[in-house]
Amino acid sequence: MARIETPKRIRGTQDIFGEEQRRFAAVLDAFDRVRRLYCFQRVEIPIFEATGVFARSMGETSDVVSKEMYSFEDRGGDSITLRPEFTAGICRAFITEGWQQHAPMKLAAAGPVFRYERPQKGRFRQFHQIDAEIIGAAEPAADVELLVLADQLLHELGIADGVTLQLNTLGDAATRDGWRAALIRHFEQYRGELSEDSIARLDKNPLRILDSKDPRDRPVADSAPGIDEFMTAEAGAFFEAVTRGLDAAGVSWTRNARLVRGLDYYRHTAFEFVTDRLGAQGTVLAGGRYDGLIGSLGGPETPGVGWAAGVERLAMLIAEPAAENPDVIIAVEDDLALADAQRTLKLLRGEGLSADMIATGSPRKRFDKAAKVPAKVLVGLRWQDGRAVANIRSAADSDELGKVRRLLAEIAAA
Repeated sequence: MARIETPKRIRGTQDIFGEEQRRFAAVLDAFDRVRRLYCFQRVEIPIFEATGVFARSMGETSDVVSKEMYSFEDRGGDSITLRPEFTAGICRAFITEGWQQHAPMKLAAAGPVFRYERPQKGRFRQFHQIDAEIIGAAEPAADVELLVLADQLLHELGIADGVTLQLNTLGDAATRDGWRAALIRHFEQYRGELSEDSIARLDKNPLRILDSKDPRDRPVADSAPGIDEFMTAEAGAFFEAVTRGLDAAGVSWTRNARLVRGLDYYRHTAFEFVTDRLGAQGTVLAGGRYDGLIGSLGGPETPGVGWAAGVERLAMLIAEPAAENPDVIIAVEDDLALADAQRTLKLLRGEGLSADMIATGSPRKRFDKAAKVPAKVLVGLRWQDGRAVANIRSAADSDELGKVRRLLAEIAAA
């Protein structure tokens, strides 16, 4: 008989269980609590979209589009892509679902995203993000709201002290045009010294050379002109309003004048929350203002600002959450008491208590086995004189103990 080959987990994916799952859930729970405090509505969008949604929003020459997207042709001949991020799909929904009538909208999303890249610590081909967006608000107060939300989330997770908010402005269209032209002139002087990737970006996306990690590019990028030389009064006032708002809210920040976003639809605020606790991949949450994105997707010109964070990276930084333990554990010391145990479990759970039972293995050993479970209340059920008799143990009086006693009394009296 031929040996059946055991299936293997696909490289770059993960099975999340135990401590890892508790960390994962703690991040999502904290995000859900905080987004409710800030009145962000939860939104669910498709895991896959037409490839053009991401190609147009992320740039044809970006690494994500050219190297990392999971794209395929479906049976109808359409090019489909598993989402590599949330913003483009949310903006597509804003256009196609007529959400303009609800603007400004404060939206939150969470779920899996997909990028084909080399798996490494905290990076997977299927990973998970949390995402927050404000669409339809052009005021700097929207940027402040999102940044304060992010800061509170990091405090809720207990990792704010090890994370720094780096902040920059990309200015308005006039600022960006002037800066872009100056950058092209600067980089053209050193074309022969740039990496191949930066030469390719020079004509289409020169801002991306500024954040190149290639050692050949760093001296040229570091000597490039800064954006402040080209800042219009309006753009400067916008950035000042953002920083004033952060100061008023007590959110610490530091200016990083080399923090950029390469695509033309980005405007004004760009930011990253970074840590030195994850090695080279230190960004845990990042975002910015994308006032031109919805227009580039064919919708009405609509301002937007948002951020995303990797759940796995945040989960690596938080303290290990406590394991979930039941409020009540029942040891079925005689199989004749099984029906009473099942009825008791149903009633306990109906009262909002987490409860489980041990009803397998040797009946004589079940109570000792149950005693090792760190539950608040231990109940042993044995059969005596034609009925189930309970032996209740608890370290102290508690609401749980009171409920257990009352329910067992009701069962006995029935």
